[in-house]
Amino acid sequence: MTAATRSEHDLLGDRDVPADAYWGVHTLRATENFPITGTPISAYPHLIDALAAVKEAAALANEELGRLAPEKARAIVAACREIRAGGLHDQFVVDVIQGGAGTSTNMNANEVVANRALELLGHAKGEYTHLHPNEDVNLGQSTNDVYPTAVKIATVFAVRGLLKAMAVLQDAFARKAVEFRDVLKMGRTQLQDAVPMTLGQEFSAYAVMIEEDRSRLAEAVELIHEINLGATAIGTGLNAPAGYAEAARRHLAAITGLPLVTAANLVEATQDCGAFVQMSGVLKRIAVKLSKSCNDLRLLSSGPRAGLGEINLPPVQAGSSIMPGKVNPVIPEVVNQVAFEVIGNDVAITMAAEAGQLQLNAFEPIILHSLSESITHLQSACLTLAERCVNGITANTERLRATVENSIGLVTALNPHIGYTAATDIAKEALVTGRGVAELVLEKGLLPAERLAGLLRPEVLAGSVAPLA
Repeated sequence: MTAATRSEHDLLGDRDVPADAYWGVHTLRATENFPITGTPISAYPHLIDALAAVKEAAALANEELGRLAPEKARAIVAACREIRAGGLHDQFVVDVIQGGAGTSTNMNANEVVANRALELLGHAKGEYTHLHPNEDVNLGQSTNDVYPTAVKIATVFAVRGLLKAMAVLQDAFARKAVEFRDVLKMGRTQLQDAVPMTLGQEFSAYAVMIEEDRSRLAEAVELIHEINLGATAIGTGLNAPAGYAEAARRHLAAITGLPLVTAANLVEATQDCGAFVQMSGVLKRIAVKLSKSCNDLRLLSSGPRAGLGEINLPPVQAGSSIMPGKVNPVIPEVVNQVAFEVIGNDVAITMAAEAGQLQLNAFEPIILHSLSESITHLQSACLTLAERCVNGITANTERLRATVENSIGLVTALNPHIGYTAATDIAKEALVTGRGVAELVLEKGLLPAERLAGLLRPEVLAGSVAPLA
């Protein structure tokens, strides 16, 4: 048996579309033309919701300005609200990477909204004489203002999830900082012994790094609230009535709850991708610092016997198919890989923004795809790192203290009290003989025992209190 179809027409001719599909001929051709990633735009629900919000706002603005019949506007609005409630997302089938500056995505949205609105009006799908995807759903619009506006709204909502996930990770590091506040250890610079610190100070630094990046991300997302809806094709507002841009913005702000603003210069806003480049740069910053923290966790937990072995990461799976008992730092490793992806996505976004010509950037689909992947994968990575790793970290306290007591770097703390020359001699002798710094200082009578004990107190070595006079 052959599946039921309906015939639809576009500038290239007639095509049969599955009768039960809410998408139409334009979407059909796009699915044939762009078999690129295998990932449909429905994989990004924030984008689908944003597209529906834009179409709803446009319908309300057009009705308000007398351009769209009230019954058509009501049907379009109802269809859009169903989509924003989670309905019909499976009908958004075009590949996320596509030529045409996002036209296929806009056409897909127009057709799905139109066909659902037709049903609500009592008509069959495809009966476009009653309500048309382009003439009614896309009235007063162009892909060139719909698509970037939807991408920005989707990005704002996606970033909210990332900010929450980063807060979870920040809190996890901060709790460990408190737990380890009295655990003395050696700090290192260039992988060499430096001066004493506490493990709490080390973890506190990771928490602060996350906090700083959350602030930078919150700043970057503010730029994403500027939209070009009403610009139509190139920013001149052709085919949009007077007052449309402001009416559409007002309705869209009410629908999304976002403080959206219309760009001061719509010609500039239609071709410029600077806000996306800025956002991607912040995501790269987050990725770089997150990866650095994971490098540290892997190094600090290395061993367990032949490495540093200062901390223990919670075991989450067997580490080897050949080495019994081996456990690997798989959670930090997966976060490292997400970071590498984000850094690569930043390069793609940079090149896509640079490649725009004249009044339009045709490469926003890859910007959307790359931004979405970076945001959602970073969100998952932060939650995974917090819940599957950081929360379960323990300290090898005795080993940490022993490294401090045996470290030549300990002499740095005595430098102001015995002088640089004497401190250097002590360091050289300790290195050659393997004897402890404190032992040599006492033997040479450089400091009395009580004074030395005071200078080597953990809280003094970690810099939390000043040494006694």
